[in-house]
Amino acid sequence: MTEEKPEKRNTTVNMTRGNVWKVLFLYSMPLLGSALVQQLYSLVDLVVVGNFAKEGALAVDAIGNATVVINILLAFALGANGGCSVTVAKHFGADDGKKVCETVNTSLIAFAALCALLMALGFGLGRVSLVGLDVHGAYFDDCLTYLYIYLGSLPFVFLYNLACGICSALGDSKTPFIFLVVSSVLNVGLDLLFVWGLKLDVAGAAWATLISQAVSCVLTVIVLLKKLRAFRTAEKPKSFDKVILKELVITSVPVILQQSFVSVGNFFVNRCINGLDSTGDATTGFTTAFKLVCMANMGVVAMTNGLANFASQNKAAGEYVRIRKGFVAVLCYALAVSLIFLTVFVSCPEFLTRLFVQKDKLTGDAMKCSVQFLTIVSCFLPVVCVKIVADGAVRGCGGNLGFTISTFTDLILRVALVYILTAADWGFSGVCWAWAIGWSISMFIALFFYIRIKCLRSVGIFGNAKLLTNNNESDRIK
Repeated sequence: MTEEKPEKRNTTVNMTRGNVWKVLFLYSMPLLGSALVQQLYSLVDLVVVGNFAKEGALAVDAIGNATVVINILLAFALGANGGCSVTVAKHFGADDGKKVCETVNTSLIAFAALCALLMALGFGLGRVSLVGLDVHGAYFDDCLTYLYIYLGSLPFVFLYNLACGICSALGDSKTPFIFLVVSSVLNVGLDLLFVWGLKLDVAGAAWATLISQAVSCVLTVIVLLKKLRAFRTAEKPKSFDKVILKELVITSVPVILQQSFVSVGNFFVNRCINGLDSTGDATTGFTTAFKLVCMANMGVVAMTNGLANFASQNKAAGEYVRIRKGFVAVLCYALAVSLIFLTVFVSCPEFLTRLFVQKDKLTGDAMKCSVQFLTIVSCFLPVVCVKIVADGAVRGCGGNLGFTISTFTDLILRVALVYILTAADWGFSGVCWAWAIGWSISMFIALFFYIRIKCLRSVGIFGNAKLLTNNNESDRIK
């Protein structure tokens, strides 16, 4: 049977048709690029500040600790992205334009209110959170400054994530990527201007990020508005729908819980690491290495978000075999990305660490911690890759409970093991092995829930159908 090309409607793509491997490759690569470029925001901040600020290592520690608190707030923005995109993808796959528009309208109102609440909490509890994190006095003020300026960018972050999620759900992953690249180039230029040229140090890096995020947000929203005009419906869509709000909550809360609990877990991990020594060397080493590992994993997470949208569209259309095939395709793509990062991290950990902090500002102990984390943890990147992809397939098929259990198991294990192993005189190596053990156990749990997806039980694990429809289409089971 000759497969049809993906159906296109005004730069939207129906992913229920076409060659699965090709559709997901063309769809996932821009998502991967967007995630990597987005990670470069914080990486460039660390590189520029670490090399051009007056106290490079202390400035890196300030941004690293502020980011721990910021990530707790960003968890809600990522949840808005994940929940909205899966819901929009479901209605788009069912060819219900009215529901697509109502989902967008409801999302904008609901998450705007949530963003305002989070900003109020952030400004009110920012200082208390850094005290609880046991941030060293030497860089406490810089850390607080970075946190407060970043909070000002939260509306742009929320709106950008919503717009990207909606565009991706409609099959367009290229537009957000293009605009993100533009804003990232702007971010690098502003970092150099504010930190190196104007000597604003940590505050300069924060302002550069805020302005760059605002630019990417505005550009993406303009394109999204044009896309939504194509959904003409006989009946005017509602501005706010309680039923859709409930649907958004059901799909968003697991992602929010995942991201927020991971961030809360990292909060306690950072507190433990800050207490390992009074010099901040362990914190510097962990911050640089952890950023690199996050970059590798966020690329896989982005591709998996694409799989979740793909699965949601195909589940709505009854194309269950395509979901299994999509899992295999994304897993292969994601494993290739993980192996590339693994090779780079293990080959030149010292070189990568020195990109962040100049040699004369970097102590031997900080370098040792960074190299140790990179060389141990990166060897388990393919393991966590399998877990993340399985989680994406489960989430896209509505298996929020399995997704939540898998995520919390990983988090609880890692946080607990960090405290247990460091207390058992493992020192910083205990932090590294906590990641490795937590990822390994949670991978098997994620695969268990993937295999048991209810709507796919009549389909072979790798997409080989056990049951065919009456019209003998080998790529469709209802």
